[in-house]
Amino acid sequence: MNAHGHLPRPTLSRRGFLGTAAAASAGLSLPAIAADTATIGDSETLVATLYKSLDEKQRAAICFPFDHKLRLKVDNNWNITKPRLGRDFTADQQAMVKEIFMGLHSEEYAQTVFDQVVHDSGREGFGSSSVALFGKPDSGKFEFVLTGRHCTRRCDGDSVAGTAFGGPIFYGHAADGFNEKPDHPGNAYWYQAKKANEVFTMLDGKQRKLALLDEARDEEGTKTVELTGKKTGLEGIPMSELSADQKAKVRETLGDILAPYRKKDADEALKLVDGAGFDHLHMAFFEKQDVGGDGVWDVWQIEGPSMVCFFRGDPHVHAWIHIRDSA
Repeated sequence: MNAHGHLPRPTLSRRGFLGTAAAASAGLSLPAIAADTATIGDSETLVATLYKSLDEKQRAAICFPFDHKLRLKVDNNWNITKPRLGRDFTADQQAMVKEIFMGLHSEEYAQTVFDQVVHDSGREGFGSSSVALFGKPDSGKFEFVLTGRHCTRRCDGDSVAGTAFGGPIFYGHAADGFNEKPDHPGNAYWYQAKKANEVFTMLDGKQRKLALLDEARDEEGTKTVELTGKKTGLEGIPMSELSADQKAKVRETLGDILAPYRKKDADEALKLVDGAGFDHLHMAFFEKQDVGGDGVWDVWQIEGPSMVCFFRGDPHVHAWIHIRDSA
């Protein structure tokens, strides 16, 4: 059991994976396997395997050219294609998609994040998700995209240069009804807001006037994380106004935002943020969207010239990430 009280995710051997795929339930929950020493390849390898398994009808419905405009779309509740995982894919394919998803997340958080998606997806659970494939994973640039309620995830094998996660991603959780209580009980991502609020408590009066604004941006799909390229004039307090220990706390917050994802993706994201200039980041908190009026800011963001991390905890958690090397 890890520090957050979650059991580590079991690794499945390829033999064990194929042997248990047919037993996947509507929630696509696979049992733990006493596996042999060989393990499944990474998510990119499984994307190529999934692609090869598709029949002609499936390819016509979910496969697109790499540069198709749909590839970089993101939203808080959407299906990128019409087929649904639980209805239009074989048990083996469903299990592959689940394992791709799990592999995109850190061992510490993978099960928690999967459970969140199942919870928020309604009666069909993970099976209500939809997927799309852009390009050809067996012969060139590609990107796999999985979407549903409170979920947009990508797997691109670094096909998209200078872009974390292969493009904008979204995550969210309505843990205790649509309108969550001020302390967001049971929310998988509320810990990120608590970390961000630690930054605010470190600010002095002058700094708080710069950081605390009225209302946040609207949620408008892909436009929500549109990058400005601006180094100055962004909302909130610039890192240049912070002390070394305050900057370190902001960096900790970024680390916590990225903690649910596999290490190579989190490391790439932080490298891109630093490459564009950490001191160009701005951090803002929004006073009029304070659930319960408790002074713990539910809505906040970190933005730079080529990155946006926007966290909206009112009435429940929606969070958006878009990080590139340049706008």
